[in-house]
Amino acid sequence: MSDNRAHQYWKSNIRIVLSLLSVWFFISFVCGILLVDFLDSFRIGGFKLGFWIAQQGSIFVFVVLIFVYIRLMDKLDDEYNLNSPKDSNVSPPLAEENNS
Repeated sequence: MSDNRAHQYWKSNIRIVLSLLSVWFFISFVCGILLVDFLDSFRIGGFKLGFWIAQQGSIFVFVVLIFVYIRLMDKLDDEYNLNSPKDSNVSPPLAEENNS
């Protein structure tokens, strides 16, 4: 890969990471701490929404963001032709030592 394409790939990777981190920050910090009083006026399953987001929601969002990151990086790798072999049963050849 040329230096220019490597730089573009890196910029795209950083943009994905920063956007996903901003979503996680919004859910965990803004919704879980700053907006908790407003969100507590709504209920989910008998629990106040602000409490639920602070205790469970931010964890669920984090797990979902992991899978979103995997999906986006797979698409980015396909765009830049950085695919790993699809057949995982094929292992790379190992260097054999000549002991004779």
